[in-house]
Amino acid sequence: MPAPTTTSTFSQGAIERLQTLIKESVKDSHRDIPGVSVAITNSKGDDLFQYAAGKKGADSDEELTTDSIFWIASCTKLLASIALMQLVEKGVVDLDSSEQIEKYIPELKNLPIASNDEETNGLKLKPSTQKITLRHLLSHTSGLGYSFFSDVLKKYTKFFHIDEFDVSHERELLLPLLFEPGSNWAYGVGIDWAGVLLQRVTGQSLNDFITEHILNPLGVEESGMEPNETLRQKFVQMSYRDKTGKLSSTDHIYKKVIAGDYEKYFHSGGAGVFSKPKEYIKVLATILNDGVSPKTGERILQKETIDSMFVNQIQENPNFGRAGIESADEFLTNSIPDIYPQGDKPQGWGLSMYLNLHKTSTGRGNNSGWWCGLANLFWWIDRENDIAGFVGAQILPFADLNVMTLWFNIEKEIYSDLWKI
Repeated sequence: MPAPTTTSTFSQGAIERLQTLIKESVKDSHRDIPGVSVAITNSKGDDLFQYAAGKKGADSDEELTTDSIFWIASCTKLLASIALMQLVEKGVVDLDSSEQIEKYIPELKNLPIASNDEETNGLKLKPSTQKITLRHLLSHTSGLGYSFFSDVLKKYTKFFHIDEFDVSHERELLLPLLFEPGSNWAYGVGIDWAGVLLQRVTGQSLNDFITEHILNPLGVEESGMEPNETLRQKFVQMSYRDKTGKLSSTDHIYKKVIAGDYEKYFHSGGAGVFSKPKEYIKVLATILNDGVSPKTGERILQKETIDSMFVNQIQENPNFGRAGIESADEFLTNSIPDIYPQGDKPQGWGLSMYLNLHKTSTGRGNNSGWWCGLANLFWWIDRENDIAGFVGAQILPFADLNVMTLWFNIEKEIYSDLWKI
């Protein structure tokens, strides 16, 4: 069956069913989802669906709207990766040059590999023999991880009092490796270090570069790494779900941003951007449109570059997502048995995103890309069916079943309607 042609609208019935799904999901702000914002688009940049419902937080009386601003966490990684690929296009950086990484980021040279020492309950360190490249950093194959997904790194960050979300300088993210670069996949701070490479090569801050070369050309408004006081008033509050399933307000983990303290503030390419779903989808629409904004006409990447971002970088590891990711910090994340359950179909990872190599149960087409943010935000890009979307909440820990169920149901409704048109 051929893919549906690009649609500029959903049926009224589908829109009403989507709104009902979302409204039902936020009925009880202490048990369901406090609030959620959803935006869907295509390669024409059409606002196929924009809707928000619920409250700004579990203990808030303030309505959440499509104008509310979220910490988009690891959804930042797509923006940072686009910025690095712009430099690759210009020949400023090279995906496969370990010499370039050693020149501009000497901190990453000869990082040790850490593992648990069962005898002492501490860590064992051994030298690494392989060198890190930008491709490794963008595809999470460098060996760099996150402490909240690794008990090995959790021991390390606890001993050295490192908080990956309260960083003043990149040296605070200088963690040991989990494996030899290029030999495996582990989700981590690689794209943060790719952002450091960009800053050192260009002399610009990562926030300024992304704003100048991505956000402004695409007309993305009220988004970035250093929101002012006016924008901070629009923030969605962070909520936490305890083991009984009850939600309550909790302190935001990006303390410096909440305080407006940017004097000593690390621009995180892995998690530093604040934005709105309805603004973020302008980036997704541009990717669907092969690098040209359908609204402003500005090109941010060549089609060939975008194609390369959707090439599977880990063909030798088709079951990487089924290996599971164990939580090492129950406040931040639940354990994840399978990153995207889809039976025994091969799984892939491109440059900054998970790749669904085959059609999914929700209806996504072959080789669609997606990723997420720690506070339970999810985006996807389906080039085959010309549709992309963003589902945003602001809940910890990650992998919240209520939000993920809503995300899947939204996709199912969307694709069901697409195939009817």
